Amino acid sequence: MPEDAVERERVAVGVSAGLLALAARMRAAGVECGPGHLVTAHRALAAVEPDRRRARVALRASLCASRDDIEVFERAFEELFGDRPIAPIDPGKGEPQAAGGTPSGALGTDEEEEEGEEPDGEEAHRVGEWSAIEVLREKSFRAYTPQDRELARDELRRLAAELPWRPSPRSRRAPARAPRLDLRRTMHAAVRHGGDPAELRWRRRGRRPRRLVFVCDVSGSMAPFAEIGLEYVHAVLRAGAPAEAFCFGTRLTRITLELRAGDVAGAFAAAEAKAVDRAGGTRIGAAIAALNREYRHRLGRGAVVVILSDGWDRGEPGLLAVEMAHLRRTSHAVLWLDPHLAEPAYEPLTRGMRESLPSVRAAFPGDRLSGLIELTEATRGLA
Repeated sequence: MPEDAVERERVAVGVSAGLLALAARMRAAGVECGPGHLVTAHRALAAVEPDRRRARVALRASLCASRDDIEVFERAFEELFGDRPIAPIDPGKGEPQAAGGTPSGALGTDEEEEEGEEPDGEEAHRVGEWSAIEVLREKSFRAYTPQDRELARDELRRLAAELPWRPSPRSRRAPARAPRLDLRRTMHAAVRHGGDPAELRWRRRGRRPRRLVFVCDVSGSMAPFAEIGLEYVHAVLRAGAPAEAFCFGTRLTRITLELRAGDVAGAFAAAEAKAVDRAGGTRIGAAIAALNREYRHRLGRGAVVVILSDGWDRGEPGLLAVEMAHLRRTSHAVLWLDPHLAEPAYEPLTRGMRESLPSVRAAFPGDRLSGLIELTEATRGLA
């Protein structure tokens, strides 16, 4: 793993340790400060410069919901971190250094963290596991250990449960005031009051799950990323979503039934047996053409199509652009997961990406959990 990536992970672990100690002290004082608050705090710290005053304001805004919470936060922050600035990593020792040279986390010293009250029992395990997953979210799939895969699998199941919805033409009853008055039920209720509509009844527009269509590149260049991407698809199918799954190398293969049945190992074995062109060349244009022609009845205008590929296309020039434009017109939206998107110097230089981008609504990193999280949020936010 590159040295800069190792240093970033060390900083992330130090920040997590400091935040856990701060949250423990606030919980001990009666403030609600759970994993969701800590996720917000991490994101707030990432959005500001590494300055103590800015970090303090960002944490206070993330962790406090009332004036009383602010008083508890200020006291806990001073007890843990005092007036020491946020120190940079010391590459020689591999840990952040505090002002006095004592090893510390990015926000405070290890000794101070030991003095703070830590969550115990099941809560301690849950918060510790959350911290590991938070670090794992920005880690490339290439660097995953077997333990990382297990944690990631739990996170994938959680994401799969957050299914996207679409508006339904049918309305449904609403328990409280809603945009639409239900005249029929209101008049029926008025009969009990001598014709006086004293009890109003309401309806709201219904919703139903939005169809998802996954198209995964299983060619040789996608080997480090396709397996975890397919695990995400497997989790979505097992969650009961109205979804379809396809894979392609030199040709398109439908693997919906194989991924929907059984556990991950059994589903992958069945899918591999069916996809005989895996780990070979890539013909994205031909695969999208087959999707548009042979499986158009499984798409529909309400479907969101998710393509996982690095864009390397050895097929007929120009075919992919035509087929992607057709796919964009016949589906609700086309999203793309590119394993190289998170690289600092990334440019869409592959022919496949250049031809596809005009038809893609949004693209996300396909080499890490954070990209799958962004994808899940995007599918839920589509109108």
